[in-house]
Amino acid sequence: MARLMADENVPLQVIEALRLLGHDVVLAGESRQGSGAPDSVVLSEACLDQRAVLTLDRRDFIQLHRQQPDHEGIIVCTFDPDFVGQAARIHAALPSGGPLRGTLLRVNRPPR
Repeated sequence: MARLMADENVPLQVIEALRLLGHDVVLAGESRQGSGAPDSVVLSEACLDQRAVLTLDRRDFIQLHRQQPDHEGIIVCTFDPDFVGQAARIHAALPSGGPLRGTLLRVNRPPR
């Protein structure tokens, strides 16, 4: 299962659902820098811990991916109030057994 660092904007219900699916998810606020760290610091901390970043801050992390493609993976999501459904879509988007290194995954809310 994936090792993830969830940015502060990821709902706790999504994090909990991902944990129930077997993923090792920590919060960015639990990192060495504490809460409120800039996105570039979150990405650096995730790399140090060999974790992919999970975030709703799509624009900034897509830009960071372009600037610093050597990372452990970035998963950008759109907000979805169906937290369990969102966790299931994230889970399904993760490569089975394969590394996320250098990968940018986009997980969008399904059309209504």
